[in-house]
Amino acid sequence: MKPVSTALLVLVCLPLLWAGEISGKVLITRTLTKKRVVVDVYAPRGGAPAAASAPQDLDEWGRTVVYVDAPAEGKPPATAAEIGQRNRRFEKEVLVIPAGSTVSFPNGDPIFHNVFSLSKAKAFDLGYYPQGQTRTVRFDKPGPVQVFCHLHTNMSAAILVVPNPLFAQPSSDGAFRIPSVPAGKHKLRLWHRSAGFLEQDVDVPADGTVNVTFNLPLATIKSVGP
Repeated sequence: MKPVSTALLVLVCLPLLWAGEISGKVLITRTLTKKRVVVDVYAPRGGAPAAASAPQDLDEWGRTVVYVDAPAEGKPPATAAEIGQRNRRFEKEVLVIPAGSTVSFPNGDPIFHNVFSLSKAKAFDLGYYPQGQTRTVRFDKPGPVQVFCHLHTNMSAAILVVPNPLFAQPSSDGAFRIPSVPAGKHKLRLWHRSAGFLEQDVDVPADGTVNVTFNLPLATIKSVGP
């Protein structure tokens, strides 16, 4: 067996060294909007519209994801995640997974659920299934997937499928950090469940950190008093 030359070892290891870090902060700006009524398109005909509800303890950072929009180098590490159903709600409002991952939807309620999505990134309908059973879906295409239940119109969640493992969710002060980003120019995208997408170009150094700031505009519904 021939010994491996030092030069070859350097060439093999260099790509691993050509990586930097993206560090930054998401700043939320608030704008007022008029109070409005949202009609639930999934409500039964003739029934009263049901207001879509989100977990009250979820702050806006839990609904925000920052990621590098670039093809994965090699096969991205797939994960096996879960969104449970309990007390007629999804236990996670927002889930982030790399493309190729699977998500299980176990039913923890003593009633039937029917989980489905009409999203372009992944459309599916899991049918009715009872407590103690689950259904699993594989997500291969990057993009947001809005998830609902045919039987309970207040139930909603979102899955953001990202193209690679280079993503982060902001901490409680809006700060985020994405390490081990290949050096070079990249498209950095922010996704918020209600605000949608923002993006900016970043130039990641071969050894160091690039700092970025996102200004995220979120609407506040103006309350109408007597």
